[in-house]
Amino acid sequence: MPSDHAAGLVECVLFLENEPVDLNTLMRATALGRQETLEALEALRERYRQDSHGLELLELAGGYTFSPKAPLWEILKLRYGKRNENRLSRAALETLSIVAYSQPITRQEIEAIRGVSADAMIKLLLSRQLIREVGKREVPGRPAQYGTTREFLKLFRLSSIAELPKMDEMEREKFEEGE
Repeated sequence: MPSDHAAGLVECVLFLENEPVDLNTLMRATALGRQETLEALEALRERYRQDSHGLELLELAGGYTFSPKAPLWEILKLRYGKRNENRLSRAALETLSIVAYSQPITRQEIEAIRGVSADAMIKLLLSRQLIREVGKREVPGRPAQYGTTREFLKLFRLSSIAELPKMDEMEREKFEEGE
């Protein structure tokens, strides 16, 4: 069982940071060992699970952060959330899902799946920092390959890309064919 002091230190660091904080950074900032930091995180997770708390401790994008509990966020997001200017269109979400499930992927491969030009959607997703260039394909012309970012993980409240919902075999075939 971690000390209240250790849990308090970790809580303070998470409160002071705007972005999710990875385990190594938490250990450096608090001067706690790995096990003590993990125990402090678990103690905080349990403490904030109680109904009386408005926040929950989440593991997002490879780090830990406090976030409003989902039912409360639904009430508050109009005032405190990113409003309509940050909503993604159906086409942008479709392009983003193709990148997420097929990364690394080139623009030409995205267009083959979608059946339409992807230039505008790729530019939009790059500007929102939801995707990034992750390399070049080793073929003539060396097209850029795209993958998702930490911002993508944060937006969809995922700890890693492995948490994406799994597609069954028929869905995958349709997805890859672009239907």
